[in-house]
Amino acid sequence: LNFECLFKLVPEDLPYSTIEELVGLQPVGVDACGSFTFISRNELIIDNLTVPAGKEITLLSVEVTENEERRARCQLMGQQGVFADMLIPFSYHGEFYECENDRGYSLQEIMMSDRLCRRRFRKIKSKKCGGPLLFVPIYQIQGIMHMRKNIVKFPSSLEVDVIDVTEQCKDLTFVTPLLLAEIATQPKTTFPTMAEILEAPEANRFFCCSWFTELKKGKHLVLHKRDNTAMVLACTPRGRKAQQYFLISHDYGGQMRRRPREFSSVYELYVAFSRCPGLKVRVTRHCEAVEEEGVPALKSEEICLPLFTQAHFVEKLPDKKKYCLADLVKNFSLPLEVKVVSCDKDLEKDPLVGLTAVVLEEALEETTVLASLPDSPERCFALPTRWLQMSLCFISDPLPWAEGQTPELHPETVSEVTDHFYHEYHRLTQTDMAPPPRPPKRKPSSSESQKTRDKPKSRTAKKKTNLMVLIFFGLENTMSIISINSLQD
Repeated sequence: LNFECLFKLVPEDLPYSTIEELVGLQPVGVDACGSFTFISRNELIIDNLTVPAGKEITLLSVEVTENEERRARCQLMGQQGVFADMLIPFSYHGEFYECENDRGYSLQEIMMSDRLCRRRFRKIKSKKCGGPLLFVPIYQIQGIMHMRKNIVKFPSSLEVDVIDVTEQCKDLTFVTPLLLAEIATQPKTTFPTMAEILEAPEANRFFCCSWFTELKKGKHLVLHKRDNTAMVLACTPRGRKAQQYFLISHDYGGQMRRRPREFSSVYELYVAFSRCPGLKVRVTRHCEAVEEEGVPALKSEEICLPLFTQAHFVEKLPDKKKYCLADLVKNFSLPLEVKVVSCDKDLEKDPLVGLTAVVLEEALEETTVLASLPDSPERCFALPTRWLQMSLCFISDPLPWAEGQTPELHPETVSEVTDHFYHEYHRLTQTDMAPPPRPPKRKPSSSESQKTRDKPKSRTAKKKTNLMVLIFFGLENTMSIISINSLQD
């Protein structure tokens, strides 16, 4: 149902003989299903109003008069774009045809509408001109067997006779399968408890951490509590090595130190400054100005640079203080590049230690169920309900510790995730932001032009190039203050 393509209605070829028939088979009103427009093959005369044959009429709603007569409120466009409403009795006979509508419907809208799901559709912006499509929903019924805990699935296409034996089997008890999201809605008094996995996650698309491999069918888990866990989505910087992605809980006990960010253009610097005013940077490479850009040289003043100017800036940090993750998220804007300088001692192996850098990209909050294995109940891991499709059932097994001796819990505060999780998360949370303006094609600089000229002409060009200088940029308190110094020979 999440199919992103849109479909448009295929008009019916057969005419409608009455307004009542037309209303009964088509969506009424301007709502999620849109409006229905039709024409009459013959001229209509309604309450001294004459509608020419072939004039488009839009069906708006259904009204009931005092005499309990049902009428269709319709609208048509008159002269000079003025709309006129009229009431047509349901019993009005004629030859009515549906007009083609360019409105696009999603698959979700089609399946949720009783009227639309019976209609024919065609893909919008389809390169292949195929025949019309008729969507037929396929349902699936899940059942639990009495003797076993297997979940049996019955497709709607299966032809089987079913007999209701509820009255004869009142004494039988069945396990109740619950999705992970349903377990997260249970009362807090339900926890801690024991549970058994009835259906494990089908494929490891999102997680590549050690606890995920333990989620197998028939495995027992200790469910400690449900919670809304504050996390940070992080990754390693782009480079030669393959990127790694992590979900880090705010309870992470390691210490981090900020790393200076690098910017390769004025546009990147502008974006970073808009998120974090007061940004200070150093320039680590010379930047040759292009003659046509007209950047002033041999002066020290405030200037404006094109956003597409290529340069190399490195952030200037005021201190080398160590921070915990919660303080970084609270006091600084993300994304933020850090280096883990001390590990989380509660973790058996901290995957963040040893990495050159970690980019803290975005803060998020996930509904989780804190679970552990019965043989090591103190080693916990958080199961995000949004990203794990699995079913469990509560069991009556005793908790794996003596009564009144609840162990001290050590949650897994770092979970490594896949690149599929990373991109899927951004796809679900992205906003429809306009892309940055496309920069104009950069004209070749004086040094590049000089290489393409012949040797006699290059002397003249070199003399002209000497008027240009290599410049250093020193960013002060704000983005707009840029000082320029000439390069000493």
